[in-house]
Amino acid sequence: MTQSVQIVILGLTLGGVYALMASGMTLIFGVMGIVNLAHAAFMVMAAFIAYFAFKGVGLDPILSIVITMPVMFVVGIIVYRLLFASSVGDIHRRGPVVLLTFALALLIEGVLGYAFSNIYRSTTPSYAAEALLIGPYFIPEGQFYAMLMSIALLVGLWAFLQYTKLGYAIRATTYNRTAAEVVGVNVDRISTIVFGIGMALAGASGSMLSFLFSFYPSKHWEWVAIMLALVVLGGMGSLLGALIGALVLSVVAAFVAAEFGPTWSPVTFYLALFLILLFRPQGLLGKKPEL
Repeated sequence: MTQSVQIVILGLTLGGVYALMASGMTLIFGVMGIVNLAHAAFMVMAAFIAYFAFKGVGLDPILSIVITMPVMFVVGIIVYRLLFASSVGDIHRRGPVVLLTFALALLIEGVLGYAFSNIYRSTTPSYAAEALLIGPYFIPEGQFYAMLMSIALLVGLWAFLQYTKLGYAIRATTYNRTAAEVVGVNVDRISTIVFGIGMALAGASGSMLSFLFSFYPSKHWEWVAIMLALVVLGGMGSLLGALIGALVLSVVAAFVAAEFGPTWSPVTFYLALFLILLFRPQGLLGKKPEL
C-alpha cells in the first residue's frame, strides 16, 4: 500500500508539469484549430535559454520563466504572423498547416543541433537532488517546486480567461470563431495573442524541463507524442481535459515505470493515444464531431 501511494505521489507531481506542457498546445488548437507539432521544439528551445541563464549568471531555472516566457511570447507572435496568419480560419488549409508545423519543428531541431550539438544537458540547482520527507513518503523537491509553479501558471491562465475582457474574447473565439467575429471580436488579433500565450507556456514548460529531465535538440519528438496523448485524452481544445489527461496518464505511467522499468513509461502515452483515437477520438471532455 505504501509503495502504491508513493507511486501516485510521484505521478501527480509530474502530472502538474505535463499539464502545463499540454496547455499551450490545446489553447492554440482551441482558438485556431492548429495542431502545433513544433510546440515541443519550442519547449526545448526555452530549456536551452534556461540552461545558459543558469550556467552564465546562476539564475534558478524556475525563476528563469521571467526570461523564457516573454522571449517565447515574442517568438510566437513573430512565427504566427509570418507563417500562420493567412491560413487560420480556412478549414481546407489545416492539413498543410500541420505539415508546416512539422517542418518548423525540423528547422528548430536543426538550428539547435548545429548551434549546441546533440549532447545531453540539464540544469543542476541544489534542490534537484533533494527530497521532502513526509512520514514514509518522499517528494523530490525539483518535481514539487515545478508542480507548484505549473499549477500557479495554470490557475493564472484560468483566471485570465475567465475574468478579463481579453479572456472573454478568447473564449468566444474558441466556441465559435465566426460568431465572435460577427459581434466585433478581432479574431486575427486574438489569434496572434493566443499563439504568443501558447508559446509563453511552452517557454515556462521548457524552464521546468531543463532541470526535471535531460534534454537535447532531438528530444522534442518524444515530448510531442506525450503531449498529443494528453491533449487528445482530455479533448482537443479543452484546458480542463488536458489537466485531467495529464494527471491520469502520468500516474499510469508511474505505475508502468515501477512495474516494468522507466524505459517503458513513454509507451503508456503512445498506447493511450492509439486507444483514444480508436475508441473515443473526441476525448474525455471534447465535443463529438458532427457530420
